[in-house]
Amino acid sequence: MMGLQYFLEMVDVKHRYGSNLRTYHSEWLRSETTENFFYWLDIGEGKNIELDSCPRDRLEREKVRYLSREERQYYLVKVDDEGRLRWAKNGVRIDTTEKFKDSIHGIVPADDPTPAFNPEVVPRLSSSMSSIRSRSSSLSSLESRREADRAAKYNDPDFDQQPPMKKITHFSASTIWNKMLRKSVRDGTWIFVADTSFRLYVGIKASGAFQHSSFLQGSRISAAGLIKIKNGRISSLSPLSGHYRPPTSNFRAFVRSLKEAGVDMSHVSISKAYAVLVGLEVYVNTRKKSKKLIQDMMHRKDKVVAPEVAHQREEEAKDTSQSAQREREVVQEEEAEHHENKAAVKVMRKLKIRPSVPEQLR
Repeated sequence: MMGLQYFLEMVDVKHRYGSNLRTYHSEWLRSETTENFFYWLDIGEGKNIELDSCPRDRLEREKVRYLSREERQYYLVKVDDEGRLRWAKNGVRIDTTEKFKDSIHGIVPADDPTPAFNPEVVPRLSSSMSSIRSRSSSLSSLESRREADRAAKYNDPDFDQQPPMKKITHFSASTIWNKMLRKSVRDGTWIFVADTSFRLYVGIKASGAFQHSSFLQGSRISAAGLIKIKNGRISSLSPLSGHYRPPTSNFRAFVRSLKEAGVDMSHVSISKAYAVLVGLEVYVNTRKKSKKLIQDMMHRKDKVVAPEVAHQREEEAKDTSQSAQREREVVQEEEAEHHENKAAVKVMRKLKIRPSVPEQLR
């Protein structure tokens, strides 16, 4: 499952922070433009629009880092013979403490001179200390602006003038999820992602700069969440990820994969968030079943009271189902044809035969 802001962030060629993009997306929805969102935002009618809640400067500055295949290896984790986690890049045991920081070469000790990734400056390693100090100053300035941006996001001068809150008589699963995220996922939190082969990547979250989607460029995963590690031994796991929001079944499969890989799980505590998410899934599924039960009951009543209306509804549902089935069949046929063509091309290449072009197409 993926929210709108994360979808916007992933499809944006600049990978601007999804929360900021969503602010402008809301403005785009209110407009009467016929332009698509990104054209409207960068080239079209909305290019000069500046929102107080997210100035253009922040929109363009806050970009989520997407790791290349080479950079991803700096965050890859392996399991040693004692079941403890080590960095694949150097074999050092992992510790998720403030004694470490992120850099252009992955996680390094806090006093390591390797510069941090700076989207505004293409990093080039240099032996010159003046160059390193210059980058440190630039990064300090950048972090100061980011800190101000984060504070501005939660600044609401009209809050005190708002009317008293009414008593809450219902709750939303999405609201509870977002509340848990705000409480648990902060800058400096250590996060993990496991790809579809259960390869584990670990890093440090930086809001609007480095998050779960950074590891695999927003592509498919098997699990994602928060992690705490002490001297290579996992001490805490949580399934919270704002970008992916994977189901709890994925998290259970991930924990099972760790055990199968020989990871020492004797000191692991699973966060309370897991129990809450299980409860939410049960609640949502129960509501869906209840809604379907009510719809079935209403339909049976209509078949008695208004048979024509019930018959029309059945026909519409049948048409929709048949249309979807035909669409799936067409897609499958196209995929089969594509694979056949690829196989034919491979055979022709092996036989050193060049495909000829019909005269009418020349």
